Amino acid sequence: MKHLLDILSKALSVVFYPLFVPTYGILLFCIGLKMQTGILPAIYWWVAIGGTFIFTCFIPLTLILYMLRKRQIRSLDMTDPKERKMPYLYTLGGYVFWAYFVIAVLEGPSWMIATSIGATVVLAIVALINGFWKISAHSAGIGGLTGGVCAYSLYYSVMPTALILTMFGLSLLLMYARLYVNAHSSHQVVAGYLLGIIGTFIPAFLTSLYA
Repeated sequence: MKHLLDILSKALSVVFYPLFVPTYGILLFCIGLKMQTGILPAIYWWVAIGGTFIFTCFIPLTLILYMLRKRQIRSLDMTDPKERKMPYLYTLGGYVFWAYFVIAVLEGPSWMIATSIGATVVLAIVALINGFWKISAHSAGIGGLTGGVCAYSLYYSVMPTALILTMFGLSLLLMYARLYVNAHSSHQVVAGYLLGIIGTFIPAFLTSLYA
């Protein structure tokens, strides 16, 4: 049983590695938009998902792996706070370009723009906090994704109950996984999740009030 929990915890940590999460969010958005409108050109799928992956995952992850190769960091977990400064700066730069990409290229709806900006601000806060306290970036990531799903539901006045319940279920599993592998304390995991879900949902909620 312990061996199975080890595998599942590590698998969840990899699948929901923070750099992958924005791409999942855009994929869900495209699926939802296709269901709402019935028509979504293939080029939009490729541009939306590809652009998001490049800015929020490929570029920062490539730079982080380069640092790992040069032994400037010891692992992707970056347990030493001193190792996290440059990787977070790389990632934050990618998120800034991604938010602009959502606004200028995808011409996303107001909730999506607010969510992308909120996610960028959340990342900046996580980077600042991680200078002295290891708040969970994994929890912040899936919290942000959950907040984005809730924002989508609010904006389009739909209630994908199964999806929302799945998101909260996955959130709990991931938070437990991060605790199980002893990557964080319970306070760090919960704080990351609350920061993620509030930071992405509240801007979208406020935008919907004045849309």
